[in-house]
Amino acid sequence: MHPELKTVIELQQVDLKIAELTTRIDGLPAQIQTLQTQLDEFIHAHEERKKRLTENQKERRELESEIKLIQEKIAKHKDQLYQVKTNEQYRAMLKEIGGEETNIRTIEDQVLEKMMEAEEIQKLIEEAASRLEGEKARVAGEIKELETERQTEVDEREHLRARRKELEGALSEPVLSLYERIRSARGGIAVAQVREGLCTVCNVLLRPQMNNEVLANDAVLTCENCGRIIYYVAPAPAETGEAGDRSTEAAV
Repeated sequence: MHPELKTVIELQQVDLKIAELTTRIDGLPAQIQTLQTQLDEFIHAHEERKKRLTENQKERRELESEIKLIQEKIAKHKDQLYQVKTNEQYRAMLKEIGGEETNIRTIEDQVLEKMMEAEEIQKLIEEAASRLEGEKARVAGEIKELETERQTEVDEREHLRARRKELEGALSEPVLSLYERIRSARGGIAVAQVREGLCTVCNVLLRPQMNNEVLANDAVLTCENCGRIIYYVAPAPAETGEAGDRSTEAAV
């Protein structure tokens, strides 16, 4: 194979790997932020439940105080029953006492609802509290793994960038300029393999003469359709021998 063609092929592989690493490196901060956001949301929900439980307890105390005031009013009205002078006043007083007792039952239902709500909130708080340290440890561990992965990929990218400079130096100016121009114009893909007479990137059939020249791999050639640098790799030889015989027998 032509030395510069071989170098260009490796350069393309290095550039693709650098691009892949860069995408992953650039994406890792977002992954870390997602993990941190999940933990922050978990903690926020936990704190909100604790606030709600405190509010619930305050509301229950207020309702219980209201019941106590009504009970005191009822007791006072019952004492006044003995002081009324007419049946009409007596009935009016009984009606008022009945309304206050109904009001107490309504408030007692509200207290019961608050108690049930408090039990549910308390259950959620206890479950979250038991998970909180584990969630913190999990997120911290995953973030550490991502940061380690990022550093490993940064180091690998730096190594590849150094290798890229070596490859650039091994190319003539015309070939390097050709490669860079095509890579810029073709979305980063400047080199394509030819298989069965086709450019495997644009899938256009090469002219027979061009195909024959590519098969030799002794020059830097470009696809007449997409303009990419093209090269040929011979297909792997078919399996032969005993394994092939057995596969043939199995097919029969």
